[in-house]
Amino acid sequence: MIRSPFFYVGDKYKLMSQLVELFPPNIKTYVGAFTGGGSDFLNVNAERYLANDIDKDLIRLHEEISSYADNGEALFTRVYEIIDTYNLSCSFKGQTTPQSYKEKYPKTYFAKFNKESYVRLRKGFNSDESRDYLKLYILLIYGFNRMLRFNRSGEFNLPVGNVDFNKNVVDALNNYLSFMKENEVSFSCNNYIDFINKQELGGDDFVYIDPPYLISASEYNKLWDNKQEVELYELLDELNRKGIKFGLSNMLEHKGMKNSILEKWSKKYKVHEIKSNYISFNNNSIKTTSREVYVTNYEQ
Repeated sequence: MIRSPFFYVGDKYKLMSQLVELFPPNIKTYVGAFTGGGSDFLNVNAERYLANDIDKDLIRLHEEISSYADNGEALFTRVYEIIDTYNLSCSFKGQTTPQSYKEKYPKTYFAKFNKESYVRLRKGFNSDESRDYLKLYILLIYGFNRMLRFNRSGEFNLPVGNVDFNKNVVDALNNYLSFMKENEVSFSCNNYIDFINKQELGGDDFVYIDPPYLISASEYNKLWDNKQEVELYELLDELNRKGIKFGLSNMLEHKGMKNSILEKWSKKYKVHEIKSNYISFNNNSIKTTSREVYVTNYEQ
């Protein structure tokens, strides 16, 4: 499985090995309506890919990184220039934190060492009207839980995290660039309903839906409500009437709560159980067993 280099909250990387086994075997156009970090399309075989998300900054990051598909060396040169300019640690290049930090802060030495540099980089990104999205990418990689978060004034406001630029990031970037070089991927930033409705799709195409989960409490899901949940299922019913294949990932049960809207609607279709451990948004050491499902309108 290819991991997205954006390490996005809600990313399906850990579940993709299960999901791709349930995707249609032959896909002409793959349509990702809530693409997030992109671990969905990165692990699908299709003739072309349409990747959409309503988060404009996330789509700009995809566009920025993918623009280096034919010149990965230039990307890494620029990334390392930013890291060196702001004196951030870089495990991949052996630029680790001083031993004194590791001894004094055995569990948080990256965060302690990088904090001042990270704050300077964040201030520089926010004050630049043209917005250098490679700087935003570095902020994402060094940030707490690698989240993409802005305040009401449009300023990136994530605090530093206890991470840095390591081999996992390099591998994810290289795999992403290789995929982009070999495949036709079009990015868009729209409401998912508008995005899907304007596509001319047929029976060989496939729409994958990974919406915010109605019954989980993460930041990513706060703006999703019952009305939007119902609208989503009405759209999927319409796709079904048109003979277009779809797959929906969602959570049926979580922490004693049940998504009754999903439960009732899904009885019309094929429901697959997905094994997953939901990780708390506020404390990633807490895992709770939830019932996640994948709903389709087609047979394998």
